[in-house]
Amino acid sequence: MNLPSLLDRRPRVALVRLQGTITPRPGFGPGISLASTGPVLDRAFALRRLSAVFLLINSPGGSAVQSNLVAARIRRLSEEKKVPVIACVEDAAASGGYWIACAADEIVADPASILGSIGVIAQGFGFQGALERLGVERRLRTAGTEKSFWDPFRPESPEDAARLETLLEDMHAEFRAWVLARRGDRLRAPAEQLFTGRFWPGRKAVELGLADRLGDAVGEAKRRFGEKVRLIPVGGPRPSLLRRLLPGLSAEALVAAAEDRAAWARLGL
Repeated sequence: MNLPSLLDRRPRVALVRLQGTITPRPGFGPGISLASTGPVLDRAFALRRLSAVFLLINSPGGSAVQSNLVAARIRRLSEEKKVPVIACVEDAAASGGYWIACAADEIVADPASILGSIGVIAQGFGFQGALERLGVERRLRTAGTEKSFWDPFRPESPEDAARLETLLEDMHAEFRAWVLARRGDRLRAPAEQLFTGRFWPGRKAVELGLADRLGDAVGEAKRRFGEKVRLIPVGGPRPSLLRRLLPGLSAEALVAAAEDRAAWARLGL
């Protein structure tokens, strides 16, 4: 570390960008997972003389497990380092994106940001009719009566539908409990209004208690720490040149890109 850095006593704020769908699978563009985001968070909280960590969130949601893992890492680091965390929502902190935002001590949003979508979704297709028209016979054997749960090549059974509904309700209960634990005394609307999966623009989200105030990362940092605050972006490793030039070499990447587009489309973005 050089001498000017040692003598610089300005408040220091780490900026961590969390952008894209939340998924353990790589796809087009940025994404959020514990594997990709955890090391970035570790570096941010390791900065010396840190006043706060700001999370710049722009996500339509995704994996509930990855959302929970990333949120848990944020809370653990914040408590270990005794550093406050502020979530600054850009276009969206919806579904899993809002789950991660709730790991912050406070949430700041733009008036036009999208926040909420506190719900769980499962989606798929049924291909049994297509197989019949093609004259294809599918052969499937299992050991275990529920091993072929929600098989897309068979008609959906009432038992599968009931089991899936129970699974979604259990995951929704985890989401609700997390939001209540982090923001319970700040919520200003009943649960039957907030936890339906509906989402709102930033100004309304502040009225409902889903966010604390309107603003942006730079303005919020200056409001808290003064005009001379030092903002330090902390990012992950850059993808390889081949991946940047040809990001869609695999079928998996194409599927991930389609899922990413669908997640944003649900918010009208």
